[in-house]
Amino acid sequence: MLDPLELQALNVLPMPVLVVGEEHGILYANMAAEDFFQSSVALLKRQSLDDLIPFGSPVLALVEEVNRRGASVSEYRLDLSSPRLGVERIVDVFASPLPGQHDAVVLMLQERTIAEKMDRQLTHRGAARSITALGAMLAHEIKNPLSGIRGAAQLLEGSISDADRMLTQLICDETDRIVKLVERVELFGDERPSERDAVNVHDVLDHVKRLAQSGFARHIRFSEIYDPSLPPVAGNRDQLVQVLLNLVKNAAEAVGEQAIDGEITLSTAYRPGIRMQVPGSQDRIALPLEIVVRDNGPGVPPDLLQHLFDPFVTTKAQGSGLGLALVAKVIGDHGGIVECESVPRRTSFRILLPLHQRQGQAT
Repeated sequence: MLDPLELQALNVLPMPVLVVGEEHGILYANMAAEDFFQSSVALLKRQSLDDLIPFGSPVLALVEEVNRRGASVSEYRLDLSSPRLGVERIVDVFASPLPGQHDAVVLMLQERTIAEKMDRQLTHRGAARSITALGAMLAHEIKNPLSGIRGAAQLLEGSISDADRMLTQLICDETDRIVKLVERVELFGDERPSERDAVNVHDVLDHVKRLAQSGFARHIRFSEIYDPSLPPVAGNRDQLVQVLLNLVKNAAEAVGEQAIDGEITLSTAYRPGIRMQVPGSQDRIALPLEIVVRDNGPGVPPDLLQHLFDPFVTTKAQGSGLGLALVAKVIGDHGGIVECESVPRRTSFRILLPLHQRQGQAT
């Protein structure tokens, strides 16, 4: 069907490519298609296109049209979302007849969500930075009066009954809680450049895992799927620990303490072909380093998914809604992007970061 050189060329393409034959049987799938459909080539070849995409999908009609006309056809913004593939699988489909093969069609899928996710990252960064002034104002206008309130409550403790002392302790505890909230908001206002160096993300992940297993995630099973050849990332180790610890803690809370099969999967991979334009310039940077934190909890409500990284948006009853906004800011400051895909029992937070560039090395 395809000679080895053609197969090799298709395999290096970052877009999923399928060759569909009679009765929509899968004749070939490249590596990107394996990742997209979360199946090996051997398994894909035992299935038909009908098994891979939603029932009644326009992609099937597209294949028939190519066979009928013998010419290339394209369709834009087709929805391939399904529980198997996860949410937000919106793709552009390019279909062409395979020369010399009767009823064989080459399908190339261009996932629209990558570009849309990058657009949302700029929104997330803007949302995070929009409260910079709010953080500075809160620090000055709220923390100082709170210290006075706490001091007054402590003075009262010496002249009241034990029963009333519970109330002064409540005042102290609540003022401390508000101060911590304000301090977290202050972090958004910190625009000082942080020290960056070559960071081994596996060392960071192992450190975060040890912290989690010794505390909040001791009841959860961890799995690692690491690419051992992954090069260093350009980043600040402490900030990356903070980001990943936040994501793992969220995953552990989503799984819940009562879950008997709770699992968090930490994975890394090298994903060439993803680039993002630097705001305010024509430069484009590659984001090939992927870090994923996945849990098998109940998932994120669909109505919150698009706004999950906005400040003060949270799924927790006692949450501040600043944790994920801070994650978006830190990853944005590192020149990367972070996104969430969620269906029940499969929620993934995916971080894409640039490579560490040695001095004088081209980006």
